Formats: sequence, C-alpha cells, structure tokens
Amino acid sequence: MTSIIEARGLRKQYRGGKQAVAGVDFSVAPGRIVGLIGRNGAGKTTVIKSLLGLTPYEGSLTVLGRNPMTQRDELMREVSFIADVAVLPKWLKVRHALDYVQGVHPNFNRERAEQFLATTDVKLTHKVRQLSKGMVTQLHLALVLAIKARLLVLDEPTLGLDLLVRRRFYDTLLNDYMDEERTILVTTHQVEEIENLLTDVMFIEQGKIVLDTPVDQIGGRYAQLLVKAEQLEAARALKPFSERSVLGRTVLFYENAQREQLARLGDLGTPTIADLFVANMQKEAA
Repeated sequence: MTSIIEARGLRKQYRGGKQAVAGVDFSVAPGRIVGLIGRNGAGKTTVIKSLLGLTPYEGSLTVLGRNPMTQRDELMREVSFIADVAVLPKWLKVRHALDYVQGVHPNFNRERAEQFLATTDVKLTHKVRQLSKGMVTQLHLALVLAIKARLLVLDEPTLGLDLLVRRRFYDTLLNDYMDEERTILVTTHQVEEIENLLTDVMFIEQGKIVLDTPVDQIGGRYAQLLVKAEQLEAARALKPFSERSVLGRTVLFYENAQREQLARLGDLGTPTIADLFVANMQKEAA
C-alpha cells in the first residue's frame, strides 16, 4: 500500500540554532485519521508547513508521491488545509469567496459548497465582517468539503470555537467528507474531543516523534492502574513509566506489562489518548 505521507529523517532548524523538527521518520497510510499531538512549540506546525511546501526542510519527504518543495502546484490540487489563523478579508462576500475558489481550484464543486452552507446560518450575501468566528469556520469547512482532495490537513481548526460548533465541525467531517480514499491529519489541543475519531496517533515533543501507533493497538500495549496506598510499592516495583495522584489514590502507567500481575493490585484499564499523552510528556521530562 502506497503511503499518503512518507517522511525519513525530516529535519528543520531555524536561525539561531533552534531545531524545530529533529530528524523524524513517519508514514501515513490512505484512509486514516491521524492526530498529531504535542505541546506548543513541540514542532507540530513546522511538520505541517513542511508537508504543504510552506517551509524548506532537510531529509526525505513525499506527500501523495510528490516532493512538497518542487511539486507544490501539483500537490495542492489534491490537498486541502484549514489553519488556526485562517482569515478572509472582512469586505469579502461569501459568494465571492466561492467564486474565487472555483476560479483557482480545478476540483472545487460549487454546488456542494452551497448545499453545505444552506444547512448553516451563513448566507451567500453575507460579508465576512458579519460572520461570527464559528460561521467563518463553517465557511472554511464548506470550501474544503467542496474540494475533491485526497489529503485534508487541519491545524487547530476549532481553536476558540464553542463546544457545539466544534462538535458539529467534526461530525460533518466524518459524515460528509471522510471515506476510504481520503486521509485526515489533524493537530489539536482538545484531544478528548477527537480521540474517538482517530485511527492513529503521533505524539511529538521537542521536535521528536515519541509515540506513533494505531489507536486500536493502545489497549494491547499500554495499561493504566489505579492503586490504593497499601499496594503502591508493589505496583511501583513493576516499573511504571509514569504516575500521578487522583483524589488520594495513585494512577500508574505501564507499557508492555503483564496485565494479570497488574490486575491483582488495583483497578486496571486502558488509558485515554489524553491521559497517555500527559503520561508520555512526564516521562520525557523525567
């Protein structure tokens, strides 16, 4: 199976010596929804800019079989992108935004965009200055959904939006956009809201990929144990990679441990992606 994204030794160093991406290797298969999760400054946006040909990089990188730096025009015919800082001119009317995308993108389906907008409060006669931030996001989503793209890249797409709009955004992606031929790469700080959507997750810290795994393999690889004080030393003897306190009890996190042993010491479960991310960041900081 040909990868949608293939990175080998991907590296980016800015002036002054700051290394934003530190020689990472990863691949993304078709039809997957991949969460790229990391703290501010961890390297997420630099990875995305590299994928889109927006910044030079070192190493080997192909997206849809193309080099983002030398074949960007061809690449962007099959890629859509929503950024956290995506803006439109305040004077622009919605219908003119559709006119523009229709004129520059050969795979844009205007009818589909108008059908989507008809389900929202965004009118074709509205100017951008009349739209709330949530409505602007809906306009961006309408433009993206109407483009027949093989890869959708979302960089904090719902930042600053209320819960209802965020949920509607992701529901629309799943129900009206995603299929087995399309791939989504998303970064977000609201991990809890999207973890049930993801097929794969990558954690990035200080420019390095510290975890890259299919979501359905997390339960077989990681365990979370809630223990009482009297069992704590025995649980620690089994070498957890992270721990934290919750309401007077301790939660310990294990990788590739014997679940039968752990089950005797407390309440055993599988960590959520959000909890696993926090535990990994504590491990990296130790």
